[in-house]
Amino acid sequence: MCTMSIEDITGFAEEEAHLYKEAHVDGCLIENMYDLPYLHTESVGPETVAAMTRVCTKVREVLPKLPLGVQILAGANRQAIAVALAAGLDFIRAEGFVFSHIADEGQMDACAGSLLRYRKNIGAQNILVFTDIKKKHSSHEITADLSTSETAKAAEFFSSDGIILTGSATGVAADPYELNTVKQEVKSPVLVGSGITANNVHLFAKASGLIVGSHFKENGIWSGNLCPQRVNDFMNKIHDLKGSSLWP
Repeated sequence: MCTMSIEDITGFAEEEAHLYKEAHVDGCLIENMYDLPYLHTESVGPETVAAMTRVCTKVREVLPKLPLGVQILAGANRQAIAVALAAGLDFIRAEGFVFSHIADEGQMDACAGSLLRYRKNIGAQNILVFTDIKKKHSSHEITADLSTSETAKAAEFFSSDGIILTGSATGVAADPYELNTVKQEVKSPVLVGSGITANNVHLFAKASGLIVGSHFKENGIWSGNLCPQRVNDFMNKIHDLKGSSLWP
């Protein structure tokens, strides 16, 4: 469990936001990654929502024009919608949108119907919902007869604003072949949400977006401090790739 005060957490987030601003990243996703062990869905209480709203509001002040999103672990998608609306963010990252899986927090069930109705009921239709499928840190044995592409098509049918592919765990890369296959099957944006590094980013050039976390930290470990040099080097690599034949 996080032992930092809300003032320290907010200051920490503000400092990182300034570093990302200086590196000219294309967007930021705010997440309660350090809030271990994670609560499950409806067990995430008002204290977490309040803290995340304060942090997200501060980050928005630092990055007034950048696309910003929020994810609240674990599976607290309705709470994330509420935080995004209150803090003026643009999107959320949602777990368990379609089908069920067994995560390390317990069973996650599909939430698309209730989540999107909640979004409409609170007037948050402007908040995009990007959805993990075949999510990392989870067992998918109960849907083993469904391919990633079939799951992506189900998420698209249920009005996901974007599909997120990951590897098996934080820092583990997704499968480039799987990315290309899913891109052929759906019209929705397809993002890659784990394991992106400066060394492999060219393999994911067809992705609609890249969520980079661990690679930006010291020694590439998610729990380390943000390393400005790693962020800058990565953004320089992206700039170089966009000017080459490797980037579509």
